[in-house]
Amino acid sequence: MSHLQEEATCPICLEYFTEPVTLECGHNFCRACIGQCWVGSATAASCPQCRETVQQRNLRPNRQLANVVEIAKRLSLQATKGTGGDGVCGEHQEALKLFCEEDETPICVICRESRAHRAHTVVPIQEAAQEYKENIQAHLKTLREEREKLWGFHKQIQTERQKIVSEFQQLRQFLEEQERLLLSQLEKLDEEIVRIQNENVSKLSEQISRLNELISEMEGKCQKPASEFLEGDEW
Repeated sequence: MSHLQEEATCPICLEYFTEPVTLECGHNFCRACIGQCWVGSATAASCPQCRETVQQRNLRPNRQLANVVEIAKRLSLQATKGTGGDGVCGEHQEALKLFCEEDETPICVICRESRAHRAHTVVPIQEAAQEYKENIQAHLKTLREEREKLWGFHKQIQTERQKIVSEFQQLRQFLEEQERLLLSQLEKLDEEIVRIQNENVSKLSEQISRLNELISEMEGKCQKPASEFLEGDEW
């Protein structure tokens, strides 16, 4: 019974779970208790038990755990209801050897014959306890399997996330190297363009200078007298 109560108790408020939810790391808490981790605008927080980073959007209602909590509450109530001592009927002072399935409570042999329980299904209390234990164990097994599955899924996500981050860093490093290479090539190309422009400007200046000399020479000839202008050796 103590082990069952531990499974049905929230590790934050230390009471029976209320609206239990499961985090992506596999741990369970009351919805209101774990909700305190996201006070404000935060969307990610640390799990109070394992300190793993968990997302608020990944909270999942745990209905199976809620069923276990209800069973634990009933068993706890039955353990104290109607007893005047350890396993003794408070009304008849007889040992509580039977269990009424309709009322879900232990009864004695005298209670069995009373009007309240005469038409009910009654079984030995050990048999009823064993059935409850088996049901609880089945629920706990399912919960543990679900927790392991979620934990494995969480680990897989973490591995994939690290892989993506690593690949992104490698890609960023490659792009930075390509950027440096292209910038270096552009710088060399710019220098080459400037060199070619300078050479062209120099050649153009020389051509303009020769044309100026030719123009000056022709203008000088045009100003000479006709007799000199028509002399063949001037041409």
